[in-house]
Amino acid sequence: MAGLVSPDDAVLSIVGEDAVHRVEGLPDETAPVGLTLALGRLRSLGVTGLRVALPAPGHPLGLSGPPEFNARALDAEEAVVCHGAALGLVPEVYEAGPEGDVHVEVVWHCLAVREAPPADVPSLGEAERELAEALRDATEVLTRLDVAGSGPVAQAAIDAYRARAERGREVLAPGYPPRAVRVLELAQRVGLLVSLAYENGHGGAVSSGEMAARGEALRPVERTARRAQVAAYNAYVEERERGVR
Repeated sequence: MAGLVSPDDAVLSIVGEDAVHRVEGLPDETAPVGLTLALGRLRSLGVTGLRVALPAPGHPLGLSGPPEFNARALDAEEAVVCHGAALGLVPEVYEAGPEGDVHVEVVWHCLAVREAPPADVPSLGEAERELAEALRDATEVLTRLDVAGSGPVAQAAIDAYRARAERGREVLAPGYPPRAVRVLELAQRVGLLVSLAYENGHGGAVSSGEMAARGEALRPVERTARRAQVAAYNAYVEERERGVR
């Protein structure tokens, strides 16, 4: 949408290892179309950028309505909202193929959205400060409770994450400000810590009170990490809106 890469390169990055992506419900299209055609159609409709939404129950993060779109996005736990046209896209993921040769297909459903500021998305500066505070507070609680995810297993996963990043993994597309890359990397690291703490059991937190304290510590951190991810992904559009570019 910014004109920094070709449509074909954009499609390759979006599809990744999936088999195919199609878009259904585009204006003036009666059948699903391929992603390259869909991106061109969106540009012709006035779309100049895309925002990410990562909603969760009770937290419509990045959404602007109407309720029908929000409900569908909440069910998928992700959506894309167009900037420049009142449209949004919600993915529906399918697995297809015989056993041993299963592949992923995605249909993006294009729906009308309300043109309004997205819900609860912080600025990059706010997101960075919130992440640092949340990580510090959660680490203190998890360490005190001896929760799995604050020890060697977590450190090994973090080291592996850093190794991938150092091998040149592109975190964001070309054109994003360096601060957005920094915020997204930190948000992904925080999200990794939270998932490790959930996946590796209760550690030493064996009483119901300690387990409740662990949940209380993790929930706001998880929320903060999601908010920061959305702020980072949406930074390019936000800067264009403010006239930075």
